[in-house]
Amino acid sequence: LLLRWRRRRRLWKKVKEARRRQERGLVQMETAVHRFREQHPSVSMVSILSLPLPELSKKLRDGSLPPEHVFYAYVGKALQIAIETNCITEYLQESETQVRKAKLTEKLGLLYGVPVSIKDSIDCEGHDSTLGFIKNVNKPAAEDSVVVQVLRRQGAIPFVKTNVPQSLISYDCKNLIFGQTFNPLLYTRSPGGSSGGEGALVGGGGSILGFGTDVGGSLRFPAAFCGICALKPTGNRLRYREPPAMNVLFWSLPVVAAVGPMAKDVESLALCMRALLCEDMFDLDSTVPPLPLNEEVYASTQPLRIGYYETDFFTMPSPAMRRAIRETKQMLEDAGHTLVPFELTNVDYMMFNFCVRGMFADGGASFLKKFKGELEKSSMGVFFWLAKSPGWLKTLLSWIAKPFHLLMPFIGFVSIFSTVDEVWSLHHEIEEFCYQFIAQWKKLNLDVMLCPMLGPALSIGYPGKLSVAVSYTMLYNVLDFPVGVVPVTVVTDEDEEELKGYKGYFQDWWDRTLAKAFRGSAGLPVAVQCVALPWQEELCLRLMKEVEAL
Repeated sequence: LLLRWRRRRRLWKKVKEARRRQERGLVQMETAVHRFREQHPSVSMVSILSLPLPELSKKLRDGSLPPEHVFYAYVGKALQIAIETNCITEYLQESETQVRKAKLTEKLGLLYGVPVSIKDSIDCEGHDSTLGFIKNVNKPAAEDSVVVQVLRRQGAIPFVKTNVPQSLISYDCKNLIFGQTFNPLLYTRSPGGSSGGEGALVGGGGSILGFGTDVGGSLRFPAAFCGICALKPTGNRLRYREPPAMNVLFWSLPVVAAVGPMAKDVESLALCMRALLCEDMFDLDSTVPPLPLNEEVYASTQPLRIGYYETDFFTMPSPAMRRAIRETKQMLEDAGHTLVPFELTNVDYMMFNFCVRGMFADGGASFLKKFKGELEKSSMGVFFWLAKSPGWLKTLLSWIAKPFHLLMPFIGFVSIFSTVDEVWSLHHEIEEFCYQFIAQWKKLNLDVMLCPMLGPALSIGYPGKLSVAVSYTMLYNVLDFPVGVVPVTVVTDEDEEELKGYKGYFQDWWDRTLAKAFRGSAGLPVAVQCVALPWQEELCLRLMKEVEAL
């Protein structure tokens, strides 16, 4: 008991240190902005913050807008949003030096002088990548991740790191170190996750360009919940060097993770991809295929053949989600595009066998290892109990659970792949699933796909209870397709009224809980997903641009 008390005391001491550093960073931001305003009282911060990224970048590059003015405008706004939503974990004070040195730069990159925010889990030299784990506090990264190095070479200025949920395996945004992050549109709502700090900061206007990661919707949930755009590229189109803490999070990872941008509009995402898909990216990481952004595809005005579906028959869409797809489909048809129905099958099998069993193929042993000695176990208490249970009990629970849909999500947790052959078989099944999906796509001669995105933003605390609701996003991590999110409408009073009859497909506890999580959302944004085949980010962005314009 004494040893346990001492260990907990040491952990709480590290938490307090991290929080003091967070508070110190906010004070440094306030001091820097105050000093700048005293020295430059005539600078209009509001006019700078109102500029879209392409226009801001142009003004920075042609010299009509000094980098310092832009930098301190965003530091000031980021400070305001951080106080309101608790989205920033660390201020990168060296960014002030980078701004001063920017004037001396001879070769101006596409993102010259643009302040950018970075998710906690993406390494920045000299700063922690905690993933919400106390054990990772005071373990600064030795070097920048590849994507941060390329950003710096393109002239961008990383200035803050943002909050994440513990372990990143959640679409909420809370950990014991920095606490809960709130949605800037409505503080009682989750900002989404795991890139929730980025979603809140960009959605609130405190960052013009943010970077997160996506292993099951971690870019798309925050974008949809906070009313902004995001792009999850094909897994290897962009690269970031995962922090050591991430390397042993899963024993087997058939679900492909990706790093991508978040911004207020689609053109900003395209500019970002244009900047990142450069020689620097290809030189720094030889595993990234040397494919610059195909401007011809992105700029094309040829009508598209677009597949669409309103539901995956696993998670029943909210009335606003269904309306978002129907209205967008009609607008695209009116604009001259061809819309073709696409039917999904076996989404439940994909969720439980590919995602849950695949990610925890060793019974969750590697995952549990990361939580050893931590004070908080996230919202996965039942899973931890199951994972620690003896083999005979897991087998019994697995057998008992099969007839009951309510318990199905736990089947993957309690069933362990005991042989290498079974793991290889799983990967083969995933390959076959991908081939069949692409074959159906090709048979319909599709260019791109339009599909639902879970929304509106759920109330705080509900994402942890509703892990099964990631079916709309997780599918495209399994397939490793590029997919973007664009907000298209807001929840209406009519949607709220229709929600009263929401039953779900299985009418179980999860469906009833999801209905509660959706309630009281009038005025909140609802988005759609735009999907393309692997390595066709340009087509994905093209559809996103069409949807946004309409």
